[in-house]
Amino acid sequence: MSESKLRAVELWDTDVAWEKRDDGTMLVWQTGALPPYPDRLSDKIHHWADAAPDRTWMAERGPDDAWIRVSYAELLGHIRAIGQALLDLGLTVDRPLVILSSNSIGHALMALGAQYVGVPSAAIAPAYSLSGGYEKLTSVRDQITPGAVYAEDADRFGPAIAEVFAGLPVFGRAGAGLHADWDALLATEPTEAVDRANAATGPDTVAKFVFTSGTTGNPKAVITTQRMLCSNCEIITDAYAYFRKEPPVLCDWAPWNHVASGNKVFNMAFYNGGTFYIDDGKPAPGAIEKTIRNLREISPTWYFNVPVGYEMLVHAMQEDDALRRNFFRDLKIMMYAGAAMAEHTWADLDRLSVETTGERVLLMTGLGATETSPSALYQTEPQDRPGNIGIPCKSYTLKLVPNEGKLEARVKGPSVTPGYWRDETLTAEAFDTEGFYKLGDALRFADPDDPSKGFFFDGRVAENFKLATGTWVSVGMLRAKLTDALEGLARDVVIVGEGHESLGAMLIPFRPAIEKVVPGGAEMDDETLFNHPVLRREIAARLAAYNKTASGSSTRIPQAIVMDRPLDLDKGEVTDKGSVNQRAVLRNHAEFAMTLYTDDDHVIFSGQS
Repeated sequence: MSESKLRAVELWDTDVAWEKRDDGTMLVWQTGALPPYPDRLSDKIHHWADAAPDRTWMAERGPDDAWIRVSYAELLGHIRAIGQALLDLGLTVDRPLVILSSNSIGHALMALGAQYVGVPSAAIAPAYSLSGGYEKLTSVRDQITPGAVYAEDADRFGPAIAEVFAGLPVFGRAGAGLHADWDALLATEPTEAVDRANAATGPDTVAKFVFTSGTTGNPKAVITTQRMLCSNCEIITDAYAYFRKEPPVLCDWAPWNHVASGNKVFNMAFYNGGTFYIDDGKPAPGAIEKTIRNLREISPTWYFNVPVGYEMLVHAMQEDDALRRNFFRDLKIMMYAGAAMAEHTWADLDRLSVETTGERVLLMTGLGATETSPSALYQTEPQDRPGNIGIPCKSYTLKLVPNEGKLEARVKGPSVTPGYWRDETLTAEAFDTEGFYKLGDALRFADPDDPSKGFFFDGRVAENFKLATGTWVSVGMLRAKLTDALEGLARDVVIVGEGHESLGAMLIPFRPAIEKVVPGGAEMDDETLFNHPVLRREIAARLAAYNKTASGSSTRIPQAIVMDRPLDLDKGEVTDKGSVNQRAVLRNHAEFAMTLYTDDDHVIFSGQS
């Protein structure tokens, strides 16, 4: 760990307790109580519209690249108008609003307007509408039977709307066939019906449906109540105590159809009177440039990204002093999630922070799920390397159950879903007999004698497998170690080997890093670059170095192959946040995976020259 001082930041007070049962099960919790939280999120909108009416709630880039801003007073007025329009259409929990577009002020206002009058919304990954096949979109429709559609540009989403949502009223800010002009919609005069509908909402009101990523089949509609969202916001504010005195400034790209940004980042802005700048970029070639432009202008006080996003920012900040200075200027916390972070990325962020400000900025993570809204565990203690996911949040109990030599994690708390919409069977399967939600993750102690030191992710229970020798392979931990050992050449890996005597790895390449290794790589197409002999030698050398640290067949990777084909979001191989699903990739690329054991010409062997 760096010797430089940590930038001052006010965080929660923690006191961890635990109990071990005779069967080996352990319970872990915090003794402190979670502070009170409102019955409905709109109470916070009312508060800030009164306390800071002119403060910017949300901003997005306009056609001329200038920031378009909406104040808290405008927010309240707009969502009341939208609420009236949705009530006029007879929308209810059984006829909710479906949102097809990516992040935008229009998207945000429609979701909050529906929520204000007790109408749930469901934000759907835009790719389900734009990629051609509509199987997942049709499944979404059949599960929640929507009563109206929002599409930012109705023309762009027109084919999907005509195919899947024919006959439903369509709202939007551009395009043909809209139910109402956008400006006219915002000018709708609210009646007493809006006040009555808002007053009728409470802790058990369904606020939204958040769909799982669909990596194991069609997406599932997770019931998300006002209690879940409000308690989750208070859990966040309790952990990041400085929010109570310093309303957060956020610049975020992560899609709102996912729980991490759609529930956590989106809501924590207005819960604490903060400002949310919509980042129109993302961590991908051709899009990261927009993120960099935004972070040159906006100085966040709290920042979230996935590890590959931080890796791209590190590359940019090493060459862009203005970006680095503005990014770290006001920053108190960096959070990562969605995948394991490589140690070199962690070290680079730490180094850049110190070089820029003279102080270390706290870098942290946690653990949660769509079904937990998402916050269940947080790490806020300074660490010397990535991976520690922390301790249970206040009001949560973590249950660790022995399972095949691992500790399977289950949780109980106020932000856990009551279940899946209209699916009693799936709901029953998701909980144990004591009412704990089964995360499906395995954890291991940072310190076996002291649960207060936190836990490390130990793989998905369903991902682990046995070699032909009967040796168990802990996939999650192995993926993280190997990705780190490849030092940026792969943004993730998929472990292969079930039923074989040795392991192999399918590498998901990270082009920006590879271009720096292969001379002239920036000018090459993917197939040429990812199969270049210089890259093959470099991967072989890094595999060999990693294997010197491996303890046996369950961790040694003698061979690997680079995936020179993109992962498919529609097939559940990757989410639009970039998280790679091991099982889906193996299922859909079984023949390619087998080349690790049958095709010496394309396989990279450890130490091969």
